[in-house]
This record gives sequence, structure tokens and C-alpha cells, in this order.
Amino acid sequence: MRTVVPDPWWRHLAKWAAVAAMSITAGGLLAGPATAAPAAEPSPRPAATTESARPAAAPSTPAAPTTTAAPAPDRRAKASATATSGTVTCGGKLSLGQVKNCASITGDTKQTWKVTSTVDQDTLFIRLREVSGDGVGAQVHGPDGVRACFAGSYLTDCRLGAAGTYTITVSLTYNTGQGAYSLSAESMRTPSTCATLSESFFSFASAGRSGTLPAGLAARCITFTQPTGTVLHLADPGGGGSIEGSILDGQFQPLCTVRYTTECTLGEPGPYRLFLQQSYGDKATYTLKMPRISRAVGCPALPLAAFGDPGTAVGTGSVPPSEGISCQALRVATPGPLVVRFDQYANQHLYWRVFDDAGREVCGEYESWRSCAVPAAGPYTLLAQNSNWEPVTYRVAVTRLDGTAGCAAPTGTTWTQPTLTVHQTSPVQTNCQPFQGEAGDRVMVYRAPDRYNDVFSWLVDAQGAVLCTAYSESDGCVLPSTGTFRVVSYLSRWEPDDTDLTYRMQVRDLNDPTGCPTVRPGAYNAAPAGALAGVRCRVLDLPEGTFRVKAVGEDNYRQYANVYDGDGHRLCTDEWCQVPAAGRYTLVLSGGVPDAVIDDNLRYHLAVLPWMPSDCRPVSDNGWQDAPVRGRLATPAQFDCLELSSPAGAVLTGLFPGDATGAGRPEMRVVDSTGAWVCDEYSLRQYHCELTGQAPFRVVLDSGNGDADGPYSLAFARTDGPPACPTLTAGTTGATVTTSAERFGVCLSIPADERGATESITWKRTGGTGDARLSVFDSAGRRYCGPTGYSTERTISCTPPAGPVTVVLEADAVDATYQLTHRDASQPAG
Repeated sequence: MRTVVPDPWWRHLAKWAAVAAMSITAGGLLAGPATAAPAAEPSPRPAATTESARPAAAPSTPAAPTTTAAPAPDRRAKASATATSGTVTCGGKLSLGQVKNCASITGDTKQTWKVTSTVDQDTLFIRLREVSGDGVGAQVHGPDGVRACFAGSYLTDCRLGAAGTYTITVSLTYNTGQGAYSLSAESMRTPSTCATLSESFFSFASAGRSGTLPAGLAARCITFTQPTGTVLHLADPGGGGSIEGSILDGQFQPLCTVRYTTECTLGEPGPYRLFLQQSYGDKATYTLKMPRISRAVGCPALPLAAFGDPGTAVGTGSVPPSEGISCQALRVATPGPLVVRFDQYANQHLYWRVFDDAGREVCGEYESWRSCAVPAAGPYTLLAQNSNWEPVTYRVAVTRLDGTAGCAAPTGTTWTQPTLTVHQTSPVQTNCQPFQGEAGDRVMVYRAPDRYNDVFSWLVDAQGAVLCTAYSESDGCVLPSTGTFRVVSYLSRWEPDDTDLTYRMQVRDLNDPTGCPTVRPGAYNAAPAGALAGVRCRVLDLPEGTFRVKAVGEDNYRQYANVYDGDGHRLCTDEWCQVPAAGRYTLVLSGGVPDAVIDDNLRYHLAVLPWMPSDCRPVSDNGWQDAPVRGRLATPAQFDCLELSSPAGAVLTGLFPGDATGAGRPEMRVVDSTGAWVCDEYSLRQYHCELTGQAPFRVVLDSGNGDADGPYSLAFARTDGPPACPTLTAGTTGATVTTSAERFGVCLSIPADERGATESITWKRTGGTGDARLSVFDSAGRRYCGPTGYSTERTISCTPPAGPVTVVLEADAVDATYQLTHRDASQPAG
């Protein structure tokens, strides 16, 4: 036998057109003129045809081996023969709802089956299943010999004409080889049998209807009646996604597909029929569930809960895996908003929706987690759907947002109000905190758990309408009217052994700074204007201008703050604050952070200074020869300022004692005469600072975050020009320098004509204590090599650009002596 490589299924069309053109059927009757037979077209495949071809499976009832009849003398006779095998005939009568198995079809044999339709305009569901071997196909002809359809490897919906006996002719795809197949047919209008679903089947409490589809079965009919407009929940019938079917209305028109989890509205009158099938004709078990969402039954009643611990008003249930559902029955006496609370560990895989009695979806979790507005009094159904692979057991409570039962005692919005402690004793509890507000108040709610958790909160008015849910660049929520408002809140995480969790809450009015101490601008080189005190807010009494505003705790850690105008709009955040007009403004620590509850036991200093420093102490730019400048940062939030003598365009480096700590290593920023930023301590310590902008230039100092207050000592050295530093001569002698608390920076220069392309520079402590680091600057004053690490002795190589270079040694502020030498690195030492 020759080997044939099959073509794709659609390439078979021409072959079946030729078969249809044959004028002799297996029974020897004329099928009509060859010119009247249209080209064969396979029935459209179902959605599952995107999968690979199904594996061959044995027929459910294996037939005895078949022996093909001896060939007729000519092709016409051969084509008309009926294939038989012992007592099993591959051909003959095909009863509806039965599966016929043929163990063998060979060569160009044609096997003919007869099936009878008793009504006009019927549709046959035909399943021609390839069991093994080569592929098969079939032509279906009517009583008048006209071709009705082609039956391929998938279920075929074959639309018939007049009632009568139809012929199904089966043959191998390529008229060569050998195969085995099964054949089954079912009628849409007059099915062989049709099971009826009872009314109890549509209850959510129903276990559904289970069964098995035999291998090769065309379809199984199920019928039911429900009022027109009924909404059903269609569950996945199982079978690994391969069980599917169509629900037909009373006129046999398709309404919905049963395969995946969805809803189905019976929009046309019944009675209704559902034809179930397995996509590939394999044997498969199923469980059919179609609970009714409209006029739902079988859902346990869930009474509405009050705010606070819901007590017994909690629904429980277990939701099956893989899109399984569970339900609760709700009833409301008046329309209004509800909040639905599932416990977090169940809800991580549950998605809930609320339906009215007509089966219309009222709201869903994603868009309505804060508020689900039910439009009318009456019954509702809460559905929970599980997307997890494991079953989920849940608890749920539903509370009216327009009610006040269970709310806490009212609180005020002034900044001296005590911080509230909220208790949660149930995983599905929702809490309510009333307060009185005025139209235009900009209210901010701060809340934080007492141990790791997530707190959710939002504002509602007296009618339960949710306020200020849209994104805004402004902090807080502007109240639309005067009256009673409520904060709705809850903790989302709940461990199995939790019994009473707490979180703190503050309700504050951003545009009413009642209870906030007043602070006016202070001065540089002095204690901060805002003395150490509690309360997270301050009233700033400011003239027009730009100000430096910084809050620092008594432990010297920065406390970030926002400044708000009289309407509660955020004016500035962080240290730079531009004030548009003289007036009173409100500063709030972490003002725009709802997760930050700051109690009055947090005390802090507040610096309020004009951005442009004034009354600054002068400082030399020859710090390697002049005494360092000394000062003391005595209080957190204190700012000192120094005025540099260098002109615009000069290049500076900072000279700092290597053993300085705390306030001895202050934060610094250099600004020009307009207050524009020039450089910071990183540039001064690790790089260099070019004075761009307008002179005079000032250095603003304050202690670093968390550093202890105390004295500082520092100096500055100009590295780009006059005065020139003493020369470091080449050779082994070099220069010997001394350092101390009064002179911890040393500057030496190497002339252009006394240096190599690469310089080897050595420093060595020859007396005293401490250690030092070294930097090399090029002729433009830019730091080119270093700074190195601190060491008592070290040699470095540096290849700066052509021209003179400056060598700067920075030592600890202790008495010591160092020897510095340099040589051309290309020359041998000594």
C-alpha cells in the first residue's frame, strides 16, 4: 500500500465534489444528474477546532472484524456494493440517538446508512467519528437525491428539506487505506428522547443533573420550561471544557451556549431545548447546572447588618473551584446604598455581584466596592464566583450606608481632638464615624493600623452617597453642604486567630487650623522660630515671599510637611515654599498622606526662614592657610549661613576634618545672591563647586538627618587660581606639613614644568595621630583624582591634563606631621 500524506481538511472539498457527482449510490439508485451535485463543503467547526486533532479512541462497543466483499467486475458495481462483515453490517438503518460502530472501511468502498426524518425542515445533528486508521467523510442526500450536507470529523448541523429517508454515504477521504468509524444522528425537532428538567433543578441549592455522553453520540436532548425573560446562570458542565451545547427557544432558534460560566437570558418563548455534545465525540461525563438568577431560589437569607460588629448578620458559604458560585438572598425595605464585605482571605479569589429579582446586574465588586446602590425595595441576590482552583469558604456581611445604627459617637475636626481608636472584632465588620461639617470644609481622614494591616476608608453624606472618589491633585475632600457626614472604614486583613484588631483615626479640617500653634519667620544662625511642641499642625503667619520651611523631630529626624492656604489647597511640600500673599497658612506634618496618623506625643521644631539667607558670617577661600570657621548647631531645625569671599566663576573645594561626626559634618548648599542653588556638600566634599550665578555666594548649613547637634569646624579653598599654594618639590624630600584642629587642610602645587604626564604622589604620617586623604585638582580647579580613602601612608598615581596641578591633603583635626613627595611615574623610584 502506498503511503499518503493527508492534506488539511479543507483540501478535501474537490474530492467530495467528485464523489457527489457520481450517479450511482451504494444501493444502485440514481442520485440525480452529476451536474446538479454542488461541491462538497465541510460543516463549520465549533470553537474547539483550534485544538489539535483528537487522539483516536476505541469505539464504545467494538464491532467484530470486517471483511470487505469481493470486488465487482467493474467500478460501478464495486461502488454500489454494501460492505458487510460476518453478522455486522457497515451500513443500513441508522436510528436516531444510537451510535453505530463500523470496525473497517477500506479502499474506495462506499458504506450507506439510512436515517428517517418525520417532519419538514428538520435539522440533523450528525456525528461521524474517526476511531482509527485513515480519515473518513460522508455525503448526506435527501429522498430526492439532492445533496443536503457534508459530514466531517466534527458534529455537523445538517439542515434538511422535506420529511423522509435520507442517505448518509461514508467513504475514506482518499479512497485508499483502511479505517474505523462510528456514526450517530439526532433530530432537532423530533429527538429520539429528551429529558425534562424539573422546577427544582433551577434552584441554587440543586446539585444539578449529571450524566455521561457515550463515545460517538451526536447529541443529548434536554428540555425545560421557564417564563420568558428568565435569567439563568450557566455553569461549566465539565468535561475539561469539551462539553458544550446550545439552548434553543420554542422556534428552535439559538439563545445561549452552554460551555463556559456565563448568564443566559431566555428572551424568546419556550419550551426550550438544550442539545449537549462532546466536541470530539469522546466519552465524557457532565454535570449540568443552570440556577435561576431572576426570582432566585435556594439562596440562604442574609439579613442586613449594622455598622460595627455584625453579630449574627453574617452569611457563610463554600464556593466550588474553577468559576463555581454561591449565593445569598438579600431583601431591602427601601432603595439605597449598601456596602458588601467579604473576609479578605476568601475574597482574594472571589468576585461578587448583586442582581435584582428580574436578574439584572445591579452592581459588581470592581466598580462598587465602596457602595452598591440598590434602586428599589425588594429581593436581591448576591452571587460570589470563585476563580481559584480550590474551593473557598467565606463570610460576608452587607450594611446600609444610609443607616446610622452601630456608628461611633460623633467626633470633631479640630486639630486638638484626641486620636480615635477603632476596634474591629469581625473580619466582615464595617465601621462608621460621624462628624459635623460645614459646606466648603476640606476634610482629611488619617488612619493607620496598630499592627501590619490595610485600612480602607471613605466619606459618605447623610444619605450614604460616597464623596470624593475621583483622583485629585488636591488633598482632602471638600464637603458639599453643611450637616452630618460619616467616615466608613475597615481593616481588610484578618488572621484566623484574630479577635480584636485596632486602628487609629483622625478627622481633620485642612482649612480650619483650630488648635494649631502660630509660628512667624525666624533668623539664620539662631534657634528655629517654631519651638519644640506637639500637635501635627502649625499656623504660619507669613509675608509675601519665598521661605525655607523645615520640621525636625526632637531626635533630629526630618518630618515632611505640607503647607495649605486658607481654602485648604496645598501650597507647597518640602523645604521650598513660595507664598503669594501675606496671610495665615496651615502647616501639617504628612498632610497629604492618609496612612499617617501623628499623635500629639510627636514633638518637633519648625524652621521658618526667608529663602535668601541674611546676616551671614564671612568665610575665607584660603582655608588651607586661614583659620577654619567654627559654629554650633545647637537645636534641631537650626540653620546657619556663611558668606564666601570668592567671585563668580571661582572653583572651590571644602576642607573638612576627617574625624568629624554628627553636626561636625553638616549638610550644606551653596546659593547665589538670588537664592538660586549652586552646589551641595557632595560637590564640596567629593567633586568641586563652580560658583555660577551672581555673587555674593552664601553657604547654608544644617545638621544631617538624625545627626546629633553640636559644633562644626570647616574651611574652603579656591583651587582655580590665586593665591597659589606652596610648591611641592620633586624628589624624596618633598614637603613636611603639620595638621591640627586649627589647620586640617593642606594645599600644595606642582608647577607644569616640574611634573610628569603621570604623577606618583605619596603621603606618610611621620608624627602624631590620625590619618588623611588626598585629592589632585587640574589647572582649572577641577578635582581630577581622589578623594582617596583615609590612610596614614599611601601612594597614588594620577594623570591630569597638562599644566600645573594642586594637591590637597585633608587630615583629622588632631596634631600630626605628614611628609608628601611626588615623582614622574615613568621614572624609577629613588
